[in-house]
Amino acid sequence: MTRIHLISTGGTIEKIYSEQTGAVLNVEGKIERYLSRLRLPGTEIVTTRVLNKDSLDMTDHDRRDVLDAVREKLVDGAPIVISHGTDTMVETGRYLDRELAKPLSVPVILTGAMVPLGFEGTDGIQNLTESLLAAKLLAPGVYVVMHNQVFPVADVRKDRDLGTFVSTQ
Repeated sequence: MTRIHLISTGGTIEKIYSEQTGAVLNVEGKIERYLSRLRLPGTEIVTTRVLNKDSLDMTDHDRRDVLDAVREKLVDGAPIVISHGTDTMVETGRYLDRELAKPLSVPVILTGAMVPLGFEGTDGIQNLTESLLAAKLLAPGVYVVMHNQVFPVADVRKDRDLGTFVSTQ
Protein backbone atom coordinates (compact mmCIF):
# COMPACT_ATOMS: atom_id res chain seq x y z
CA MET A 1 0.00 0.00 0.00
CA THR A 2 1.39 3.39 -1.02
CA ARG A 3 0.68 6.25 1.38
CA ILE A 4 0.32 9.85 0.19
CA HIS A 5 -0.22 12.76 2.55
CA LEU A 6 -2.65 15.42 1.35
CA ILE A 7 -2.41 18.74 3.16
CA SER A 8 -5.42 20.97 2.55
CA THR A 9 -5.18 24.75 2.74
CA GLY A 10 -8.43 25.77 1.03
CA GLY A 11 -8.31 27.85 -2.11
CA THR A 12 -10.69 27.74 -5.04
CA ILE A 13 -10.58 23.94 -5.21
CA GLU A 14 -12.59 23.82 -1.94
CA LYS A 15 -14.87 26.83 -2.36
CA ILE A 16 -18.65 26.56 -2.17
CA TYR A 17 -21.43 28.80 -3.39
CA SER A 18 -23.11 30.67 -0.54
CA GLU A 19 -26.80 31.29 -1.26
CA GLN A 20 -26.95 33.82 1.57
CA THR A 21 -24.24 36.08 0.14
CA GLY A 22 -24.20 35.03 -3.52
CA ALA A 23 -20.42 34.61 -3.22
CA VAL A 24 -18.06 31.70 -3.65
CA LEU A 25 -16.34 31.17 -0.30
CA ASN A 26 -14.05 28.89 1.68
CA VAL A 27 -16.46 27.69 4.37
CA GLU A 28 -16.11 23.94 4.78
CA GLY A 29 -13.65 21.32 3.64
CA LYS A 30 -14.83 19.09 0.84
CA ILE A 31 -11.71 17.55 -0.66
CA GLU A 32 -12.19 14.27 1.25
CA ARG A 33 -15.59 13.82 -0.41
CA TYR A 34 -13.95 13.97 -3.83
CA LEU A 35 -11.06 11.74 -2.86
CA SER A 36 -13.59 9.07 -1.87
CA ARG A 37 -14.92 9.06 -5.46
CA LEU A 38 -11.55 8.29 -7.03
CA ARG A 39 -10.37 4.78 -7.81
CA LEU A 40 -7.00 4.59 -6.09
CA PRO A 41 -6.22 0.88 -5.61
CA GLY A 42 -3.21 0.28 -3.41
CA THR A 43 -3.11 3.92 -2.31
CA GLU A 44 -3.87 5.32 1.13
CA ILE A 45 -4.54 9.06 1.24
CA VAL A 46 -4.01 10.63 4.67
CA THR A 47 -5.58 14.10 4.77
CA THR A 48 -4.62 16.94 7.08
CA ARG A 49 -6.46 20.25 7.07
CA VAL A 50 -4.16 23.16 7.93
CA LEU A 51 -6.25 26.08 6.62
CA ASN A 52 -9.39 26.75 4.64
CA LYS A 53 -8.94 30.15 3.07
CA ASP A 54 -8.39 31.90 -0.20
CA SER A 55 -4.67 32.02 -0.92
CA LEU A 56 -4.84 35.80 -1.37
CA ASP A 57 -5.73 35.92 2.34
CA MET A 58 -2.80 33.72 3.41
CA THR A 59 -0.28 35.30 5.76
CA ASP A 60 3.34 34.52 6.56
CA HIS A 61 2.05 32.78 9.69
CA ASP A 62 -0.21 30.58 7.52
CA ARG A 63 2.74 29.62 5.33
CA ARG A 64 4.72 28.67 8.44
CA ASP A 65 1.80 26.46 9.48
CA VAL A 66 1.93 24.75 6.08
CA LEU A 67 5.70 24.36 6.43
CA ASP A 68 5.28 22.81 9.89
CA ALA A 69 2.70 20.35 8.53
CA VAL A 70 4.99 19.38 5.65
CA ARG A 71 7.94 18.86 8.01
CA GLU A 72 5.77 16.67 10.24
CA LYS A 73 4.66 14.54 7.26
CA LEU A 74 8.17 14.24 5.81
CA VAL A 75 9.16 12.10 8.81
CA ASP A 76 6.80 9.42 7.48
CA GLY A 77 8.72 9.16 4.18
CA ALA A 78 5.55 9.38 2.06
CA PRO A 79 4.98 11.86 -0.80
CA ILE A 80 3.01 15.02 -0.04
CA VAL A 81 0.32 16.80 -2.08
CA ILE A 82 -0.84 20.24 -0.95
CA SER A 83 -4.16 21.61 -2.19
CA HIS A 84 -3.75 25.36 -2.40
CA GLY A 85 -5.26 28.44 -3.96
CA THR A 86 -3.68 29.25 -7.31
CA ASP A 87 -3.05 32.97 -6.73
CA THR A 88 -0.19 32.44 -4.26
CA MET A 89 0.60 28.76 -4.88
CA VAL A 90 4.00 29.55 -6.39
CA GLU A 91 4.88 31.87 -3.48
CA THR A 92 4.10 29.13 -0.95
CA GLY A 93 5.94 26.53 -3.02
CA ARG A 94 9.07 28.64 -3.24
CA TYR A 95 8.88 29.33 0.50
CA LEU A 96 8.72 25.58 1.17
CA ASP A 97 11.57 24.96 -1.27
CA ARG A 98 13.75 27.51 0.59
CA GLU A 99 12.86 26.36 4.11
CA LEU A 100 12.80 22.58 3.84
CA ALA A 101 15.98 20.67 4.62
CA LYS A 102 17.75 19.37 1.54
CA PRO A 103 17.88 16.94 0.02
CA LEU A 104 14.20 16.14 0.18
CA SER A 105 13.37 12.46 0.36
CA VAL A 106 9.98 12.69 -1.42
CA PRO A 107 8.14 14.93 -3.87
CA VAL A 108 6.10 17.80 -2.43
CA ILE A 109 3.41 18.82 -4.90
CA LEU A 110 1.16 21.87 -4.89
CA THR A 111 -2.10 21.75 -6.85
CA GLY A 112 -5.42 23.52 -6.94
CA ALA A 113 -8.16 24.61 -9.30
CA MET A 114 -9.36 27.57 -11.28
CA VAL A 115 -12.97 26.36 -10.81
CA PRO A 116 -14.16 24.82 -7.49
CA LEU A 117 -14.81 21.10 -7.07
CA GLY A 118 -18.46 20.37 -7.77
CA PHE A 119 -18.88 23.26 -10.22
CA GLU A 120 -19.45 22.55 -13.90
CA GLY A 121 -16.17 22.77 -15.76
CA THR A 122 -14.03 22.22 -12.66
CA ASP A 123 -10.41 21.38 -13.24
CA GLY A 124 -10.10 20.33 -9.60
CA ILE A 125 -10.64 16.59 -10.06
CA GLN A 126 -8.16 16.45 -12.94
CA ASN A 127 -5.50 18.39 -11.03
CA LEU A 128 -6.04 16.41 -7.84
CA THR A 129 -5.86 13.05 -9.65
CA GLU A 130 -2.79 14.04 -11.67
CA SER A 131 -1.07 15.27 -8.50
CA LEU A 132 -1.67 11.97 -6.74
CA LEU A 133 -0.15 10.08 -9.67
CA ALA A 134 2.75 12.55 -9.91
CA ALA A 135 3.43 12.02 -6.19
CA LYS A 136 4.17 8.37 -6.98
CA LEU A 137 6.36 9.09 -10.01
CA LEU A 138 8.35 12.29 -9.47
CA ALA A 139 11.81 12.56 -7.98
CA PRO A 140 12.09 14.36 -4.63
CA GLY A 141 11.60 18.12 -4.93
CA VAL A 142 8.90 20.80 -4.83
CA TYR A 143 6.54 20.99 -7.81
CA VAL A 144 3.37 22.58 -9.12
CA VAL A 145 1.09 20.12 -10.93
CA MET A 146 -1.77 21.74 -12.86
CA HIS A 147 -3.60 21.08 -16.12
CA ASN A 148 -1.63 17.99 -17.18
CA GLN A 149 1.71 19.69 -16.59
CA VAL A 150 4.46 19.36 -13.99
CA PHE A 151 6.67 22.32 -13.11
CA PRO A 152 9.58 22.56 -10.69
CA VAL A 153 8.44 25.35 -8.37
CA ALA A 154 11.46 27.50 -9.23
CA ASP A 155 10.44 27.57 -12.91
CA VAL A 156 6.71 28.34 -12.91
CA ARG A 157 4.27 31.23 -12.78
CA LYS A 158 0.53 31.66 -13.03
CA ASP A 159 -0.56 33.20 -16.33
CA ARG A 160 -3.85 34.93 -15.57
CA ASP A 161 -4.55 35.67 -19.24
CA LEU A 162 -4.26 31.99 -20.21
CA GLY A 163 -5.87 30.75 -16.99
CA THR A 164 -3.12 28.23 -16.32
CA PHE A 165 0.48 27.88 -15.20
CA VAL A 166 3.45 28.28 -17.53
CA SER A 167 7.19 27.72 -17.37
CA THR A 168 9.45 30.69 -16.75
CA GLN A 169 12.20 29.00 -18.78
